Amino acid sequence: MNSQERRKKLMENLKRVNAAVSGNELAALFGVSRQVIVQDIALLRAEGNDIVATARGYLYPHRSTDAIVKTIAVKHKSESMGEELYTIVEFGAKILDITVEHPIYGEIKGNLMLSTRQEVDDFVRDFQASGASPLSVVTNGVHLHSIEVPSMKIFELIQTALREKDFLLEN
Repeated sequence: MNSQERRKKLMENLKRVNAAVSGNELAALFGVSRQVIVQDIALLRAEGNDIVATARGYLYPHRSTDAIVKTIAVKHKSESMGEELYTIVEFGAKILDITVEHPIYGEIKGNLMLSTRQEVDDFVRDFQASGASPLSVVTNGVHLHSIEVPSMKIFELIQTALREKDFLLEN
């Protein structure tokens, strides 16, 4: 199979699955190196394909046509990360990303794509194992999340729950 056929199959594969697929898994599937997959993903994105890179791998976002995307501002200590993320996904929302405002670079965004407790468990475990600092360390815990919610009622319930835990940043 040539590179164009591989990219077509790669895109079909990402659209078919509902979870992130690691670069190593894709490399094994197509019998190429991980670096070839990274290049293929870059070319597919340049063609306008909506491929999201997360800590767990690449995914094609399957967004519901009636889902609502909202942004919330939150603040908490690093050790409360899991509790904050659980609070959001337990209402059936998907956490799309995290954004912080860096004093030099401006807006910095990281894709999360978390929608279940298991995904949050995996993310928190991997984060802790990495020894990395959270993006929000730059802003003393202040950050934004884009979240996909099935209704405004659910969004309001999430805000209330985050407010009760003193995570929600408000005027």
